[in-house]
Amino acid sequence: MQIVILCGGLATRLYPLTKKIPKAMIRIGGKPFLEYQIELVKKNGIFDVVLCVGYKGNQIEKYFGNGKKWGLRIKYSKDGKKLLGTGGALKKAEPLLEDTFLVMWGDSYLPFNFQKVIEFFKKHNKLGLMTVYKNENKIEPSNVEIERNLVKAYSKKKRTRKMQYIDYGLSIFKKDVLKYIPKNKFYDLSKLNQLLIRKKQLLALPVRKRFYQIGNFKGLEEFNKEYKKLVNN
Repeated sequence: MQIVILCGGLATRLYPLTKKIPKAMIRIGGKPFLEYQIELVKKNGIFDVVLCVGYKGNQIEKYFGNGKKWGLRIKYSKDGKKLLGTGGALKKAEPLLEDTFLVMWGDSYLPFNFQKVIEFFKKHNKLGLMTVYKNENKIEPSNVEIERNLVKAYSKKKRTRKMQYIDYGLSIFKKDVLKYIPKNKFYDLSKLNQLLIRKKQLLALPVRKRFYQIGNFKGLEEFNKEYKKLVNN
């Protein structure tokens, strides 16, 4: 299956570290964070990658090229002059996408078996899937409520006591969902998720292993401490 990695944001929470480089190119242990993601993807048996790039994306393309060095096939979708947001970036990548594809945040490291997610998705006739982690406000504020196999509620702003989970960082979508995203406009992926929730079309798959992220300095410090252990498992 194909995977899309969203790595086009400005990463302002990491300034001044990201003033001259995109977040994906922050070096940890001598290589860019995105390289750890690429290796993780390959380890999980996925060899087709689409990188959605924006801010200083030319640095990413120059380093990774067509992916041959890593035994992968890498293609690029570029936001252009204006950033399109996570959902808008997916819409822009539409010509490159297969009928079903994975989506991963560009600042997440997810130490689990991706194939389990793919198998679960294939068993259910739904348009999308969100992996979730029972966070209980420990790593970040929990913002997902699930019921049986579905996401019942998800919000970046309004949170309730029933929200014990958080978006883990890996999703699956059928290409049909892209018809709901406007073309060449800024659109956050959370809006698409909320639409699918209303239609009862967003599956929830709990994951036991915690995620790691470099979206802020705290997360970057944690990954710096743990990456050797994580990548060798």
